[in-house]
Amino acid sequence: MRVIAIGTRMPSWVTEGSDEYLKRMPRELPVEWVELPASKRTRDTAELRMLDEASAIERRLKPQELMVALDIDGKSVSTERIADALSSWQVEGAKVVFIIGGPDGLHPTLKARASARWSLGRITLPHPLVRVILAEQLYRAWSINAGHPYHRA
Repeated sequence: MRVIAIGTRMPSWVTEGSDEYLKRMPRELPVEWVELPASKRTRDTAELRMLDEASAIERRLKPQELMVALDIDGKSVSTERIADALSSWQVEGAKVVFIIGGPDGLHPTLKARASARWSLGRITLPHPLVRVILAEQLYRAWSINAGHPYHRA
């Protein structure tokens, strides 16, 4: 799996938080993290900034990857749904890439291209926090599937 996230030079709590969960992932299920710079805030509109970021993301996508866009307007997912998807992807040998947009969100063309659009909730989350939440949820999903005691629900 890969995560492509807009934004570099995250605060230490973001890096430490996401790294903590990613290092817990088993060797057979590594997660590669790719950070891309946010579009310059000097761009005239949010539309142009999102378009710049979408172009940068598209250049990093691999043809065989199944793209999951994290989007507040996407389908609301539960931890158990993430675990089910993770299990299916492992069985199918799917290569999955999660996309985290910048402060303005994801450009509509990128959302339309995604195989799935997931919402982590109806609240607006700061994009750095989404990184930590995604890393934790991937680890939790793995723990459910592996019967590991981390998930106690």
